[in-house]
Amino acid sequence: MPYPKGHKIKVRGKIVESAARAFRTNGIQEVSVPFIMKGAGLTHGGFYSHFDNKEQLVAEACEYAISDTITLLQNVADQEEQNPKINKVIDYYLSPYHRDQTEMSCIFPALSSEISRSSEEVRQVFTHELERMIAFISNLAEIDVSSGRALFSTMVGSLVLARSVSDPELSDSFLSAGRQQAKEMVKRNDM
Repeated sequence: MPYPKGHKIKVRGKIVESAARAFRTNGIQEVSVPFIMKGAGLTHGGFYSHFDNKEQLVAEACEYAISDTITLLQNVADQEEQNPKINKVIDYYLSPYHRDQTEMSCIFPALSSEISRSSEEVRQVFTHELERMIAFISNLAEIDVSSGRALFSTMVGSLVLARSVSDPELSDSFLSAGRQQAKEMVKRNDM
């Protein structure tokens, strides 16, 4: 019996979503194809009917994860009635909740160090998606792209450090300092 129309696209989407969750939490190298397929509720054998290799999946998972994060952050911004809406995004991005929800959080803090050792294809996709995220942040903050790069770098760096330390108070202080500095950067550019 043949599968219904669109079945293969739906299955591929489940695999990409599973990969994005797994990569956000565990990184690329620590996640196997069987682990991803199990997370999608599928067997390992079907992987190669959807993807040529793991690198292709990594590239698609990066695109998916960034689109997911931008949608989430836009929804956060839309809840703010006052300007600058970026402050609500900064508060969310540098919150204990976002720090602790790795499987659904921004992929940049989780994968940036690994991407530098990935294939050129993956690095190109990651670069394009990073530029898209910076454009989103810059537009939301109503600042130029150069300032957007600095702002997003501050946000990502603060989150990376907050996740890296074992001391909960120190972790919270990285989030707090990051929020303060990020908002100051927006305020300075607003003048």
